[in-house]
Amino acid sequence: MRYIIRHTTVYHYTTPANYTIQTLRLTPRADAHQRIIRWRLHTPGGLQPSIDAYGNQTHTLTINQPHAAIELRVDGLIEMSPLTEGRIIEESGLPVQAFQVATSLTQADSRVRAFFARVLPNGIRAPEDALALAHHICDAVSYEPGTTDVTTAAGEVLELGHGVCQDHAHLFLACVRGMGLPARYVSGYLYTTAEHAASHAWVDVWLKDHGWISIDVTNRQYASEQHCRLAVARDYDSASPVRGVRTGGGHESMAVHVHVQQQ
Repeated sequence: MRYIIRHTTVYHYTTPANYTIQTLRLTPRADAHQRIIRWRLHTPGGLQPSIDAYGNQTHTLTINQPHAAIELRVDGLIEMSPLTEGRIIEESGLPVQAFQVATSLTQADSRVRAFFARVLPNGIRAPEDALALAHHICDAVSYEPGTTDVTTAAGEVLELGHGVCQDHAHLFLACVRGMGLPARYVSGYLYTTAEHAASHAWVDVWLKDHGWISIDVTNRQYASEQHCRLAVARDYDSASPVRGVRTGGGHESMAVHVHVQQQ
């Protein structure tokens, strides 16, 4: 299956910023089931490409002159192959144990531990158990934009009972790592008729005898050929499509538009 992807992020500042440096994770990963046919990044400054510790393609954007806005545009064509029960094939990468490490966003506090002990008392032994955890998370945390932000940790999400795809992913990671299993955050794109979900987040969990199993927690399903992977990491902070700092600029506003269509 081939998909045309267009992604635009625009930042506006109330006063000119003097300096900006951003890390862009806006190029799909070179995973076995996805192939880039063409891919272009349009930015207001030069880009320095690199591969980060997680194997993600990144670009560093630096702007050294006054600017009142930044527009980042991506357009490309990608070919996706089907996945069997979400199985991801990788030839190399970090040791899986690197993804057992909890972060501030994915800490398994007492609320999280009580939750997974109740809904999965026997833990996760097979892909269907991981999928069952996704169902339980969505039952406990309804999808509702605007109730959380990128700093909301897994335990808070569970207590609030509302969140978005990144919150579902963080809660899943907290549960799975709390059980002693490796799991990672995935950022990317989803081909869907629901426009709000085109920019998406999901998870991978490592299971003995199965390898990496990719699960779309929010949609209660295994990831498929409709999921285009941009980056993997321990949580949102290290996998977000755009992350950076600036000096000056006053108040910032941001607008994001993502469109994924089948070719």
